[in-house]
Amino acid sequence: MMTLADFFRPENYPLRVVVLGCGALGLVSGALGAFAVLRKQSLLGDAISHAALPGVALAFLLTQTKEPVFLLTGAALASWLGTLLVMVIVRYTRIKYDAALGVMLSVFFGVGLVVLTYIQNHSTKANQAGLRNFLFGQAGTLLLSDVIVIVELAALVLLVLALFWKEFKLLSFDPDYAATLGYPIQLLDVLLTTLLVIAIVTGLQAVGAVLMSALIIAPAAAARQWTDRLGVMVVLAGLFGATAGVAGGLLGDLLSVPPVALPTGPLVVLCVSAIVIFSLLLAPNRGLVWNGLREMARRRQLQLEAILDHLYQLSLQHESLDHGHPFAVVRSMAVGQGNVLRSLKELEARGWARRTGPSMWAITEAGLEEARRRRIVRQQE
Repeated sequence: MMTLADFFRPENYPLRVVVLGCGALGLVSGALGAFAVLRKQSLLGDAISHAALPGVALAFLLTQTKEPVFLLTGAALASWLGTLLVMVIVRYTRIKYDAALGVMLSVFFGVGLVVLTYIQNHSTKANQAGLRNFLFGQAGTLLLSDVIVIVELAALVLLVLALFWKEFKLLSFDPDYAATLGYPIQLLDVLLTTLLVIAIVTGLQAVGAVLMSALIIAPAAAARQWTDRLGVMVVLAGLFGATAGVAGGLLGDLLSVPPVALPTGPLVVLCVSAIVIFSLLLAPNRGLVWNGLREMARRRQLQLEAILDHLYQLSLQHESLDHGHPFAVVRSMAVGQGNVLRSLKELEARGWARRTGPSMWAITEAGLEEARRRRIVRQQE
């Protein structure tokens, strides 16, 4: 097992580069993904990442080089063009936003695959081999220069996000109100989308076009389970994304057995998926486990109240509270209300019911007062 001291050994320098790059990428992707999720644009990240593929392929055709700066520039231009086309389609046609995104995703990705196939058939294998890294990602090939670019772009995106925080917040929750205040909604929308394009294009080399959308949406979806505040959600999404990036980078090194190396990009996505599953199950307010436990407790409380009310109704038929009522009678009144005997024992433990003989039960003074109080509360509701 790798220790912290092992991580900083000179021979693990490539691992540190990969971990730093994936962590920075996860941080900025998660933070921006929070706005995409809140604006119900989860498919936008998927569409942008797939739209980048033809840009990468065409940039290679025009430059005949695999220099990342040219390929990523082509990816950014293609992604931005695809996003603008979606905005134009939604604004000037009757096609809905989700349908426009689906069309753009399919068309651009299809064009990218066609161009990649053309390159494969008309270029040498050595020339086109690196291009498929942009399809599925290859974080292990990241160099320090690549990581520096990722960190610089991430810092730029986060800086712009901080400067326009108020505007982006208003745009996410009430764009119509923002328009009445005089904010340039269209420009803000383009700016926020441009930031998303930058984050996605930056991560293509590490995660790939196919999986990049998961790194945008998954951290934000997980963070949404933990809070109702935008600021906390953005911070949590960034932390979840960074954690998944670091964990995926480390697992890619720990689980790889030469000569077989596990791809880091899919491992990053698996890590962030694990965070999403954990959040969906165990988040305090929205977690399925806690919601299930609360629902069980609520049903149990309703069962207790129903049994107590049945005892109260039976007590009204007799002058003395000492008069016991057969268990069979109480059970017949409580059809479909769970384990009646267990409910009676719990009422007994609370001092609201008592045994008066074998299989005989009666309500107590405290139980009588509690039943009356609950009836008054129900009438007021």
